[in-house]
Amino acid sequence: MSRIELASVSKTYDNGVAALKPVTLDIAAGSFVVLLGPSGAGKSTLLRTLNGLETPTSGEVRIDGEVLCRANLRAMRARIGMVFQQFNLVGRLNVMTNVLCGTLGKRSSLGSLFFLMRRADLELGHAVLARVGLTDKAWERADRLSGGQQQRVGVGRALAQEPAVLLADEPVSSLDPATSREIMDLISDIRRRDGITTIVSLHQVELARRYAERVIGLNDGNVVFDGPVGDLSDDVLRRIYGNGGHSGDVADA
Repeated sequence: MSRIELASVSKTYDNGVAALKPVTLDIAAGSFVVLLGPSGAGKSTLLRTLNGLETPTSGEVRIDGEVLCRANLRAMRARIGMVFQQFNLVGRLNVMTNVLCGTLGKRSSLGSLFFLMRRADLELGHAVLARVGLTDKAWERADRLSGGQQQRVGVGRALAQEPAVLLADEPVSSLDPATSREIMDLISDIRRRDGITTIVSLHQVELARRYAERVIGLNDGNVVFDGPVGDLSDDVLRRIYGNGGHSGDVADA
């Protein structure tokens, strides 16, 4: 588990869009944080800044006190697992190979280029697939799986990194309500068992209420709420989403 700090982090893109205004946050090691906000609020930019996919325009990201920068980017990314909205799998490759792509950051550049499965890799891959419930799919092409199964592969790929931090960017936005809860149950179980600091961006407020310990609400690149999930009142939701309210809730089972 790792502590994450953002010190006045902002991001303005080349087209002039200020996607993230100066944000200062301190995220405790091992916590489960959900980012809420309307589309374009800055949730994805914040997550991509945390794993170095975006470089802050100003400010610093620190993980366990170490500043994330170009010089240590490869080493730091190896400690940060990422689950994507659109799965980001290689469809023509089998499930095992997709999962083991999560180990490439720990290999040398030459080892990554000539990626061959070692015995230790296969042992890790089978252990990960057992945890995400896909043992019987190990040698199937990824593009033949259902959406929920593909996202389980995405979670497994992140888990294969043996990360200290797990980031998930709208991981259930393309899934039906029942499958969404299955994926969130999986992410929550991994966080609880492994003690991984976990940050998930969501649209579904009811999922946030079900799984989060802490909610950070974003609107127009600003943090407009930061507190325990129990404080996520209707007034707070109006502050996050505006007078138009919010959409995309998943009803409690």
